[in-house]
Amino acid sequence: MTQTLLILGATSGIGALCVKNALSRGLQVRGFARSAEKMPAQDGLEAFAGDARKAEDVTRALDGVDGVIYALGVKERLSMLWEKESLFSETTATLIDAMRVAGVARLVAVTGFGAGRSRSAMSSLEKAGHWAILGRPYADKDRQEALIVDSGLDWTIARPVILTKGTSDKPVQVLRDPKDWRNGLVPRAGVARYLVDAVVDGLDVKGDVVLVR
Repeated sequence: MTQTLLILGATSGIGALCVKNALSRGLQVRGFARSAEKMPAQDGLEAFAGDARKAEDVTRALDGVDGVIYALGVKERLSMLWEKESLFSETTATLIDAMRVAGVARLVAVTGFGAGRSRSAMSSLEKAGHWAILGRPYADKDRQEALIVDSGLDWTIARPVILTKGTSDKPVQVLRDPKDWRNGLVPRAGVARYLVDAVVDGLDVKGDVVLVR
């Protein structure tokens, strides 16, 4: 039976590449985004316009899906340096509650290197620079990851290192042992491929990994 994936953040970045990758495999995709109506019509794609902070939108989007890829992001802006960020934790809390009610267990979420316990793999210099620029968004990713780990769902947390625009869709390195975690570069397309693989093939359930080239 063909799997149906719900992809949050489906119109840009890694989320859009997840849509492309999943459709290329013949999967059914429900692409969730505020601007989903702008997505070009494609076989296997259901564009679903909604607000990930609204429980009613997320609940409707979960109907009939087999797994969820969380790929929401925020636009880089100067105010990130001082404004508190809450998008990741708020939308994840809403999603987890809705998934429990809907009986959808599989969640694969992309966060980033430096979030959660991967911060310990950074050098002192990396930590200082990362916190100075991305401290507030990543503090919220920390809260997001804690919610996921405690959710009781069949979760996977994927943390890509520095993202590149490379078009390579080849498999990336999946670093599962914290002793191997390190910074580096990784193409967005490769990250998207892993996220879809993780849902389809049941990879790294209840595991957190770092993705590098």
